[in-house]
Amino acid sequence: MTQHPLSGVYAAALTPLKTDSTPDLEPVPAFLAFLADRGCHGALIFGTTGEGPSFSPDERKVVWQAALKVHETHPDFRLLAGTGTPSLQETIDLTKTAFDLGYNGVVVLPPYYFRTADDEGLFRWFEQLIQKAVPSDGYLLGYHFPKVAGIGFSMALLKRLKDAFPVQFAGLKDSSHDPALASALGETFGNDLAVFTGTDSYLAMALQNKAAGCITAPANLISPGLRAIYDAFTHKEDLSETQACVTAQRHVLEQYMPFPSSLKALLAKKYDFPHWPVRPPLVETSNDLVEQAARELAECE
Repeated sequence: MTQHPLSGVYAAALTPLKTDSTPDLEPVPAFLAFLADRGCHGALIFGTTGEGPSFSPDERKVVWQAALKVHETHPDFRLLAGTGTPSLQETIDLTKTAFDLGYNGVVVLPPYYFRTADDEGLFRWFEQLIQKAVPSDGYLLGYHFPKVAGIGFSMALLKRLKDAFPVQFAGLKDSSHDPALASALGETFGNDLAVFTGTDSYLAMALQNKAAGCITAPANLISPGLRAIYDAFTHKEDLSETQACVTAQRHVLEQYMPFPSSLKALLAKKYDFPHWPVRPPLVETSNDLVEQAARELAECE
């Protein structure tokens, strides 16, 4: 398994909100400490599960600043910032901000409004972003989620970016849910590209294909199982039983989409966090569905 400095288990962290849908900064460090205590090596702040595209640059910055307080109790907890927007300049500004704050890396969607952009255009976009915003020793992960973003990374584009920026273009968050791609990434790049699966049920398979770990939404709830898989693989132990349990949990949660609303409700029910709302256009999950999801999850534990 690759020993990239970012390797490990990450939660695509939920974003605490007040009843008026503004960021609730006070619980951010405690929530991240909860994730750290349950086996996460780090968290992605303002990914899809964190409702990242719904927040302004100023809102992102204050939440990123609040997240840094987790280091008072968990100094080694890694923080990744979701900085991708359709605007190149805005993405540059957000990426600079994240690195200026001391974040361990950034996770960047391609410019998702421009769904017909070709590889040449996407390479130039990332080239400018990296040259203008990523330190020489900084790490950028591309975010491959074509089902939602409408645009992704071809293998040729990944090769070109990795050749041009061997350190800064560190890897890929792969949320394609495509096992064939996981295999192809391992065969093509080996340990050179730090790949993080976004699909909990594929973690063991991804690690066997030289992935560096995972960044997932369900890790907000089920990170102990994910960490157990990661550690078992690292120590060459059997992980089939743990992966089967995690896969069952993932399959339950997939029935209660979207993740931000259902996970916030389940987090409140299971672990006594406030029931944080979601920002429109998302809507809250009904109490009946939350109860049902909780019962089904309990059957998988």
